Amino acid sequence: MPNTMRIASFLDKGGVGKTTTVAHFGVALEEDGFDVLLIDLAGKQGDLAKHFGLWDEVQANEENWPNITTVFQDEWNIIAKQIDDAVDQLVLETGEGPDLIPAHEGLDGLDSMLGNIDDTQERYSRLNTFLTEFIDGQYDIVLLDLPGSTSNITYNGLWAAKNVLAPVKAGPFEEGQAAQLRDDLDEIREEQDTDIQLTMLILNELDERTNAGKHFKQTFTENYPDAIAPRQVNYSQDIVNAQIDGQTAFALEEPSKTATRALEAYRENATELVTRLEEQ
Repeated sequence: MPNTMRIASFLDKGGVGKTTTVAHFGVALEEDGFDVLLIDLAGKQGDLAKHFGLWDEVQANEENWPNITTVFQDEWNIIAKQIDDAVDQLVLETGEGPDLIPAHEGLDGLDSMLGNIDDTQERYSRLNTFLTEFIDGQYDIVLLDLPGSTSNITYNGLWAAKNVLAPVKAGPFEEGQAAQLRDDLDEIREEQDTDIQLTMLILNELDERTNAGKHFKQTFTENYPDAIAPRQVNYSQDIVNAQIDGQTAFALEEPSKTATRALEAYRENATELVTRLEEQ
């Protein structure tokens, strides 16, 4: 594959399953034979590292340098030239296939640092520059887990990926957030002259047996016909328990029926995501 595909998981709301989606898509894509890199920009809490049982390792080495915040610094190119394995030092193996660049506590100050850069192009393109110069060609797919709110970090992720994967939970507030996301992407395209699109929208924890579930599925399908995922991801306590244990549901030896259905949905949606990216 000549080019590295990029996708950013984003919705301007927390608790909709962005990190869980990134983790499970990463493993599903690895199963399909892709080399996948996950990058956690969602905050210093390091939820992606926790999802793969790596949080203790990250905390034990939180003084490590360089880290994900370093790639946004003016000095990164100098650092990368002086340290032969600078990029390798950023990356952890998850044990389930994909590699991970974990979040770092320095993310808290990164938004302010970026805000001090007057030039818009310079402010929002630093992640794209890093990926282009140091990651492209090393992986087939990069999945970015972005913060659950708009920020300079978020815009860096959106500029770098150009493609948005938006998990939502069916409900009136999430419906509004999805509509706002579409408006926000339109505004970014117009005001910042960058091509960005909603590539896939996934309904999480949808119960189609209820009238409310049927209503929201119909509403989202009608409003986002080109973006809606082929399969909706049902709720499974197994997924929650697996995350607590530091693994994805793919690592379960005997997944429940609900977990099996959810895994099937992740696999089908991940395959469809690649198809949409390749067709661009």
